Amino acid sequence: MLTKLARRRLEARESQYSWPDYLRLWEKFGFNGMTYVVPSGNLSELTALQGANNPIVAACINTRLLVFSEVRFTYQRWSAGRPGEYYGTPTLSLLERPWPGATTGDLLARMEVDASLYGNSYWVAQNGELVRLDPTRVIIASADVVDSQTNMPYGRRLVGYSLVNDRHEELAFFTPDEVCHYKPLADPRHPFRGATWLTSVLSDAIADDEMTTYKHAFLSNSATPNMVVKFEPGVSEEAFKKFKERLESNHRGARQQFKTLYLGAGADVKMVGSNLNELNFKAVQGAGETRIAAAAGVPASIVGISEGLAGSALNAGNYTAARRRFADGTIRPLWRAAAAALQTLVPPPDGGSRLWYDDRDVSFLQEDVLDAAEIRGKDAATMRTLVDGGFDPTSVIDAVTTGDMSRLTHTGTLSVQLQPPGNGEA
Repeated sequence: MLTKLARRRLEARESQYSWPDYLRLWEKFGFNGMTYVVPSGNLSELTALQGANNPIVAACINTRLLVFSEVRFTYQRWSAGRPGEYYGTPTLSLLERPWPGATTGDLLARMEVDASLYGNSYWVAQNGELVRLDPTRVIIASADVVDSQTNMPYGRRLVGYSLVNDRHEELAFFTPDEVCHYKPLADPRHPFRGATWLTSVLSDAIADDEMTTYKHAFLSNSATPNMVVKFEPGVSEEAFKKFKERLESNHRGARQQFKTLYLGAGADVKMVGSNLNELNFKAVQGAGETRIAAAAGVPASIVGISEGLAGSALNAGNYTAARRRFADGTIRPLWRAAAAALQTLVPPPDGGSRLWYDDRDVSFLQEDVLDAAEIRGKDAATMRTLVDGGFDPTSVIDAVTTGDMSRLTHTGTLSVQLQPPGNGEA
């Protein structure tokens, strides 16, 4: 049903409502003097279909997806409250080959598309492979948390996930420990549901579509502003119609531009409206594109839109800063959320470990590897200094790797430079 509504977009525009107003009609309606609010989950498919048609939204999703899908998963041990070594077990094969012919990258790509367009991605494990649940057909079941003394509800708890068909008939029910629920952004209106970044900039995506439509209309009308043709009194209706047909057939369309216009007696042509330069079209459309990229968490210079390809944005230092912001502020939090969600289906073998991501082979982060090497070099120099100062080597490694200098223990001996003259044998 929602797909048919999205395809009737032009019909809605011809009415007195704009497209955002038309969407709001499906969020709230009145009946018998009462106002009812439709749950936002029912609009997820309509929002996804509308947003996916925009090229800037698609570019942002693809940019996130291409980096996000490069990582691989592993288990990581905890040591003294700090992350420790990586290790793997055969259990991880479910993520390495999630379904026949697929890899971890295919799984992460599908999860990212679902999260960007719908805000949620649901997966269950069946017969040794992962099965995707349609986000538009999943209903999250929750119940009240009741106080034992007052018998009053003060919160909500997660009960499970119900998969329904188009008629809202339940097809299957899953408990929370059976579902991988990937939701990087929290929905402020629901404690257990995710929200898509696309919702906040849907109006900007629609405006960007309108700007593209404007350009098409501009080109289809001789690539010039609107014209007003004025006739002297006494021109017959038949002559008017013939002139109109000849003008539109010979001068309408991008391929008919710049042709000489010949007018008969009694006709006068005037230009009205503004051209693209007067509207500062590039700046207006570029600002909307930047807002969409900002909501997606992708810097303009990374996604490659016009605002990010001008001025000093592509300088080595600025581009490096943008890349670090994209990696540290967007991609790594997404990896963390994905690892936490997938841990439901591939739990670690012991309580002292967690499912985590290994980004050492991601090409996009190779400059970060150089930074990490410099940090390790400085840690090694610190260890050498502490050992030369008489601290126990084992405690030095523990203190430097955890950042807790209280773990240092001294051997009781000092280097020759710190001993008084004359001590010890020559």
